[in-house]
Amino acid sequence: MAKEIKTIGVLTSGGDAPGMNAAIRAVVRTAIARGLKVKGIKKGYQGLLNEEIIDMEAKDVSDIIQRGGTILGTARCLEFKEAEGQKKGAEICRKHGIDGIVVIGGDGSYRGAQALSRLGINTIGLPGTIDLDIACTEYTIGFDTAVNTAMQAIDKVKDTSSSHERCSIIEVMGRNAGYIALWCGIANGAEDILLPEKYDYNEQNIINNIITNRKHGKTHHIIINAEGIGHSTSMARRIEAATGIETRATILGYMQRGGSPTAKDRYYASIMGAYAVDIMLEGKTNRVVGYQHGEFIDFDIEEALQMQKGINEYQFEVSHLLSI
Repeated sequence: MAKEIKTIGVLTSGGDAPGMNAAIRAVVRTAIARGLKVKGIKKGYQGLLNEEIIDMEAKDVSDIIQRGGTILGTARCLEFKEAEGQKKGAEICRKHGIDGIVVIGGDGSYRGAQALSRLGINTIGLPGTIDLDIACTEYTIGFDTAVNTAMQAIDKVKDTSSSHERCSIIEVMGRNAGYIALWCGIANGAEDILLPEKYDYNEQNIINNIITNRKHGKTHHIIINAEGIGHSTSMARRIEAATGIETRATILGYMQRGGSPTAKDRYYASIMGAYAVDIMLEGKTNRVVGYQHGEFIDFDIEEALQMQKGINEYQFEVSHLLSI
């Protein structure tokens, strides 16, 4: 099997996530250690179609493990969603002697990897997203850093909110998934946590909670609002009008994507990157690497895309118990 794979490519696609550089480093160095050549593909699938392809050596990934973002760059590529773009990408891989590609990104990136696999290019996906919304894995590259970045920012907002006796609505990222919001809600001791998977859009319940807590002497009220619900500024205006309590909205935004990755993101991303190379050398293709029950494993991409993921009911219950 190893003879079939002589050169591999690596790309990052979709939104960047802290730890992607650790994964790139692991792919490059593991592949070289296994006797392969490595080509870096800049700017995701768009870079592949533009033939922005470079040779990579071990020294090219020195001193990157602590850096946020991705040294290869990333971009979204509508052209690659179409059959013609996918066929062009496979032809470019063959032109540059690329036998297989490790794709680091989210579920949209996996669909591109799946298409390349059907066209004869061995592909392995790594879960690179801060949203933790890939159903086949308990861990995604970047989530740990993002949730810690958000947690630290919320602590700071909470300090000033308490000083001014305000209500603060703090919006965190996560697309349509509420994992960053849930984790921050518990870790920051929020009074209300609004998740896309669970929110009933009954603002009166939030207003009643704010008024009750103020009567009990609380000098602040922290609401963690997930990106998938959004509209934090207009929500703040409505809550202030209903309660008479100054209410401010803070949208943390893209700061959650940046920053030096945590030890967990560096470590897990490194293991996943090495694992991707090794299973490709075993002859596997159209696979995505995941982490479950303390083990690094892999799934068929189609199987992974069909899986559903929801908020853990017990964890959600605990978030309510602790906000009293």
